[in-house]
Amino acid sequence: MKKGSSSRKRDTNACREIAAGVYTIVAGNGMTRANVYFIRSGKAWVLIDAGLVNCGQLIKNTAEVLFGKTPPAAILITHDHPDHAGSAKELARLWKCTVYLHPDEMPIAVNPSMEVFKKFANPMDKWIILPIMHLMSKKSFEAMNAKNSLKGVAKALEPGAAVPGLPDWQCIPTPGHTPGHIAFFRAKDGVLITGDAVVTADLNSLWGMMSWVFHTNKLKLGGPPRYSSWNWRKAKESAGVLGKLKPSVVGTGHGEPMMGQGVGGKFKAFAERFSGQASQK
Repeated sequence: MKKGSSSRKRDTNACREIAAGVYTIVAGNGMTRANVYFIRSGKAWVLIDAGLVNCGQLIKNTAEVLFGKTPPAAILITHDHPDHAGSAKELARLWKCTVYLHPDEMPIAVNPSMEVFKKFANPMDKWIILPIMHLMSKKSFEAMNAKNSLKGVAKALEPGAAVPGLPDWQCIPTPGHTPGHIAFFRAKDGVLITGDAVVTADLNSLWGMMSWVFHTNKLKLGGPPRYSSWNWRKAKESAGVLGKLKPSVVGTGHGEPMMGQGVGGKFKAFAERFSGQASQK
């Protein structure tokens, strides 16, 4: 098990502990790779995000190294994009546990009709995905929805209630990248899991994307990929909310974790710039 490092190129086979009881791996490859988190809480543990649809075995194997055969108390999904929720159904059925999402994320997660897709559509959906869907037969569309739906395993988080399986963590609504995007924060030591509300990779420029694909990117705070974000104004506002937390450890949905002296100040400064709050003072 490797403790966190700030190297530019990440060993995608490594599982690292970035804070007490907080472990992470990279699931997937290239543009589609995303970070998955395993959180120990007392004698139990919880999974945050589940990678792509073909990442179940990797996640299962890592969980067994960390926790033996003990299944998680819950699977928490920051948002229902394929690179974060892809293996959630497979793992929920394997472990016989519930997948939790924000209530505003549930329509696209459990009942993704054409009307719901249009309501939740981000720029890439409007340019590419929806035109392709309109060309599909009704039977093919329904089959695709049934395959991707989390119906039967997913449940909405209760607003204001304790986080399932993580009594010492807070669930923080961070809409923008998706309508029901959420982050998780452990106040006692300042550990923040951001999902895609804030990332440590430049996913909004051609050079940044190429650096990301070829693992040459430097650790750099940035907003979510704009091409796959539902509401850019809300995404900026949500980054501002997270910045006020001044975390000591930041685990993002994409890119390297941030640890060490000065993280809180750097994160707050970025969030203020990105959200526009700095210019309002």
